[in-house]
Formats: sequence, structure tokens, C-alpha cells
Amino acid sequence: MEKAKQPDAVSSVMKVFGILQALGEQKDIGITELSQRLMMSKSTTYRFLQTMKMLGFVDQEGEADKYSLTLKLFEVGAKSLEYVDIISLADKEMRQISEQTNEALHLGALDVDHIIYTHKIDSNYNLRMQSRIGRRNPLYSTAIGKVLLAERTEEFVRETLKDVTFIRHTDKTHENVDQLLAELKIVKQQGYAEDNQEQEPGLYCIGAPVYDRFGHVVAGLSISFPTIRFDENRKADYVAMLQNACKNISEHLGYHEYPMSEAS
Repeated sequence: MEKAKQPDAVSSVMKVFGILQALGEQKDIGITELSQRLMMSKSTTYRFLQTMKMLGFVDQEGEADKYSLTLKLFEVGAKSLEYVDIISLADKEMRQISEQTNEALHLGALDVDHIIYTHKIDSNYNLRMQSRIGRRNPLYSTAIGKVLLAERTEEFVRETLKDVTFIRHTDKTHENVDQLLAELKIVKQQGYAEDNQEQEPGLYCIGAPVYDRFGHVVAGLSISFPTIRFDENRKADYVAMLQNACKNISEHLGYHEYPMSEAS
């Protein structure tokens, strides 16, 4: 008996999603046009619309024959995003890159005027970057720090770093905020950042941004190499790996317009 009912149940679900999709593509639509588009009878379309209206997913303009979507679907989607664990999402992507490169990967977020590492996967080599989850590093000399700032306004960057002393960890470290701002324009344009021995001698890092559903950068993902192991000829491959990983994470967070760079 249950099996006999299943095709009708599946058909009904498909009709509901067909109506939702049609209403999502057009601000408001009448029953006649909607039934023609979905190849359903007007009476069937009406019954579905009235049920969806009762549940709060569809709105009817007075007594007019025009229907539109409410924000109920957005509310449902937004609630589901509250339970998304960015570290779990990133871990899966980071492990895939780790398997391909054997190098160290870090996930970091903005912490007032520094970055803080929220997750990491160590290199499989003996010679590797020393780090720990919870460690804070400067924004101005790290690849993650740069991608966290690249899409912010100049006013935000200056305000964030107004009390920060630019320590020259190496002779390649930026000396002031003006030098950093000049590089941030490049980072924003290309969609990734580099730390070429700016934080630590002999260490090279590439970082890419992670976006939330509003298109805001909420984290950065980086891969780190000792310079003796970094192959410049594979740089585009590394950028592609990072950006593909960040794209996947961002999509799970609700962002679907990830800006891939030409390098990838």
C-alpha cells in the first residue's frame, strides 16, 4: 500500500518545488501563467498555492490572482547556516590538499588586529613550519592576514592597524600601513596573497579567502612551504588547490560567486 502511494507523493513534492522555483524566477505570477508553465491544471495549482500560503511560504496580493514568495524559505536556509561548522568543512578540504602536497595548511580568522589560527594540518616533512591552534600572528606579514584585509576599505585597514607596530621580522616585511595597502590592492585583484619570507626567513606561504553567504571574507586558508621545497613552476597549481578548497567551503556557507583568479 505504501509503495503504491509513493509515486503520487514524489509527484507532489516535485510540483511544490516547481512552484517554488517558478516563483523564485519571477517576482509575482498568476495561476493561469503558473499552471501553463508547470503543465498543471489550474485547480491543482490553486490547491498547492493555498497550502503553501497557509504554511507561510507564499503570499497572495489581496484577492488578486497574483502570488509571490515570502521570506520563509530564506529564514529556513539562514537557520540551517547557523549550524554550519566552518572548521569541519575546512578540515575535509585541507586534508585533500595535504594528501597532494604533504605541506602544512592553516585556517585563520581576524582577531581584532591580528590573525588567529583556528585549525591546522601539519606537514609530513621533518622540516616544517612550527605553529599551533590559537596562536596569533600579524596581519601585515602573513598570507592569511592579507586576504582577511584585502576586501576591506582603506579606512578599516588603517583603523585596525593604528596601534600596531610594524616589526620587521625580515628585510621583506612591510614597514608601514601604506606599503601594505599597496599590496592589498594586488591581493584583491588576483584573489590570493603571498607571504614571501615576510613573517619568517625561509618560509613561503600562499593564502586564499573564505566567504560567508553575504560575500564577506570570514577566514583565510593557507599552505606553507620552506623555500627550499617551494617550486615556483607549480605556484598556479597551489593557488588553484587553495581557491577550489575555499570555493567549496564558501558554497557550504551560502556563497556561490567565488572569484577564481587567472592563476588557477
